[in-house]
Amino acid sequence: MRLLKLFIFLVWMLVTAFNDKAPASKWVIYKACSLKVNGSTNVNKFDCVINNYYKPDTLSFVQYNQQDAVKMIGAMKLDINSFDCHNPMMTADLRKTLKAKQFPKLVIKFITLSKYPQLKGQQVTGWVQIDLAGVSKKFQVDYQLIPSGANALQLKGLKQIKFSDFNIEPPRKIGGMIKTDDELDIEFNLHIKIIKDL
Repeated sequence: MRLLKLFIFLVWMLVTAFNDKAPASKWVIYKACSLKVNGSTNVNKFDCVINNYYKPDTLSFVQYNQQDAVKMIGAMKLDINSFDCHNPMMTADLRKTLKAKQFPKLVIKFITLSKYPQLKGQQVTGWVQIDLAGVSKKFQVDYQLIPSGANALQLKGLKQIKFSDFNIEPPRKIGGMIKTDDELDIEFNLHIKIIKDL
């Protein structure tokens, strides 16, 4: 009898472990989003943007209990060749530096949020994985959630990264006289709307 009870308990544990029935909320990207990169050289500052990113992708949020971080499923997949630095030479340099021919996509995979998103707006942190130039790195990101209409939010993420995080040499010009700093500030904006609540 004791062996039977132990067997039933083990089977129950296995079923529980592999049967993920945590409730999930679903949000959809419902209008154009953007990614902005701010950087600087020893001469000036610059910014490069990808505007009008729009793919009606779904983002899912799963929370097992109130103490856990919220699991986030979804990604932005952006074309490196869509970057616009407002200067043709600088735009070409950035695309070349980011190895656009070999690795044409910049992917931001969402992993977690510290809190479930509230329609009233809030500030939270979370983890993302950035895939760039053949290298994947995880980063903690500061988010601002801003109400933007009925059942809708603007998800604004900010993070400083480095070219060297992705084994990239910052671009240089005129015999190395103009040097781009290693640090870049990334700002991405997602417009999301709830389609299924927890």
